[in-house]
Amino acid sequence: MATNSGTHSVPLKDRVAIVTGSSRGIGRDIAIHLAQLGAKLVINYTSNSSQADLVAAEINSSASPDSPPRAIVVKADVSDPAQVKSLFDSAEKAFDSPVHVLVNSAGVLDPKLPTIANTCLEEFDRIFSVNARGAFLCCKEAANRLKTGGGGRIILLSSSLVGALKPGYGAYTASKAAVETMVKILAKELKGTRITANCVAPGPIATELFFAGKTEEIIKKVIDESPLCRLGETKDVAPVVGFLATDAGEWVNGQVIRVNGGYV
Repeated sequence: MATNSGTHSVPLKDRVAIVTGSSRGIGRDIAIHLAQLGAKLVINYTSNSSQADLVAAEINSSASPDSPPRAIVVKADVSDPAQVKSLFDSAEKAFDSPVHVLVNSAGVLDPKLPTIANTCLEEFDRIFSVNARGAFLCCKEAANRLKTGGGGRIILLSSSLVGALKPGYGAYTASKAAVETMVKILAKELKGTRITANCVAPGPIATELFFAGKTEEIIKKVIDESPLCRLGETKDVAPVVGFLATDAGEWVNGQVIRVNGGYV
């Protein structure tokens, strides 16, 4: 039986996606993967404009020279409601379309990995401001702004640490547990809109965020704990997010999907 291969190869054709924290790491690969599925991308960053520009340039390089850009770069701090609103405004203005997909990948971690007893209040507040408050603000804006009636997707990045409960990650893990709880409630509150809301919770992934502050011994121990005997890579996570963003992922809703090779 003949199939329309063109439709299957670009399941997100011309849908607009915002990926926060997409100048590097997991967010970067998610943005590039969504672009390969046909989406138009908003590359978001807070501090490193040059890396964000490189991601947008990579996406735009595949478009024909006379066509409008398929990726734009927008600076925004997800913990600031005005900047989150501006992020959505920029997307709608640039692509003359409502946003279809929000992927919130922006996140911070204290590389010193202090115990709860030794976590300073300022660091706790910083982690919750970006990870929990940021996710809340992005969810709030998306719930009010995403295209309804089909294809609306909210995908938040959590962490498999919520299952592993490792010492040294108290504030970080608590902030991600808040995100997971929020997304399950949000999915129910979006009843009737056909917007889905899910979390993707990676295990240890070989990114700058993971390597920061870790010795070779600690890294080896993490690898030894994995049934697949390796660290995850960003390319292990991006396709899962991509699936959730497409029409094929509609029946997955209000879920936390741990992408960790069996680590937890």
